[in-house]
Amino acid sequence: MELTDRKKKILRAIVDNYIKTAEPVGSKILAAMPGMDCSSATIRNEMADLTQMGYLEQPHTSAGRIPSPAGYRLYVDELMQDYRLSVDETQSLGQVMELKIQEADRVISQVSKLVSQMTNLPAVAMTASAGAPTVKQFDLLSAGSGSFILVVMTSSEAIKNKLIKLPVSCTDQDLKLLSAVLNASLTDLPAEAFTPELLNRVSRSAGPAASLVPVIVDFTTHVLKEQQRSPVYVSGQMKLLGQPEYRDVEKAQEVLATLDSDTLSNLPATLESSAKTQILVGPENIAKELRDTSVVMTRFDIGDGMQGLIGVVGPTRMDYAQITARLSYFAENLGRMFKKPELPPSEDQDTGDD
Repeated sequence: MELTDRKKKILRAIVDNYIKTAEPVGSKILAAMPGMDCSSATIRNEMADLTQMGYLEQPHTSAGRIPSPAGYRLYVDELMQDYRLSVDETQSLGQVMELKIQEADRVISQVSKLVSQMTNLPAVAMTASAGAPTVKQFDLLSAGSGSFILVVMTSSEAIKNKLIKLPVSCTDQDLKLLSAVLNASLTDLPAEAFTPELLNRVSRSAGPAASLVPVIVDFTTHVLKEQQRSPVYVSGQMKLLGQPEYRDVEKAQEVLATLDSDTLSNLPATLESSAKTQILVGPENIAKELRDTSVVMTRFDIGDGMQGLIGVVGPTRMDYAQITARLSYFAENLGRMFKKPELPPSEDQDTGDD
């Protein structure tokens, strides 16, 4: 059965109408729409075909049709028209851009609240490393009294330190050797690459300081894993209760219980690295509790190998075009805010002029 242009037109009209009303759409309503140019009987036949093809569902025998997850996916991929922000929307959304950036986490938290306000849906915001964090440099600093300070600088420029007791037999020269071995063997590697075989080689090369290797590796592994677990900010969970789909208390409780940082922190793993904005419709979500919801996420660059992600969670009947436009507006402006200014050329720099 062919998905003709007329079928696509009818499907788009059904999705648009259902987004606005949350009520099944019948053929008479569609026939009365401007530009439809076909009879109720023709529309009923096309709706029957679309139902058979899996793009529509019929909640009750005598009711109209509603989009299926496959129908929403086709709508998002091919049929959705671009949404243009109004002047008022642009001004309202731009208010958050006046925030003075002090630290990324604080701004991301504030953005999640504003996104929830402007979409009337639960919003999620987080930061994520563009790649697995690694150690950029190890420093071992003598602290006297038989101890030293281990300093670990990661690829995201984070610096962590730990005070460690020295073995009685370990000298300053032994620490210098250990520092050289660590920087030669364990930098630019993700935590998953710290295999027993690698650590055995490091220990054999560390001489009298070999007993310190397990302690250093445990701390370093902890630091790298903490770098991967950025805070997840969730705002406006209770806004779901205002949606017709969640009048069923049990269904609402099931979804609300899932909107926590543990579940939502897995969202970046489901997003394609090449896609700036991605929409997960219903069953495409990993968590089974989110199978009747949709997630729209947009990413932007923060710098230093980090990315920000903002998104919303809501019913599959959400206005995808409007939500996407608003999230894109936020992402573009946040990306500009976090972009580091280019340094002016120094006076000593050769400009090429004679």
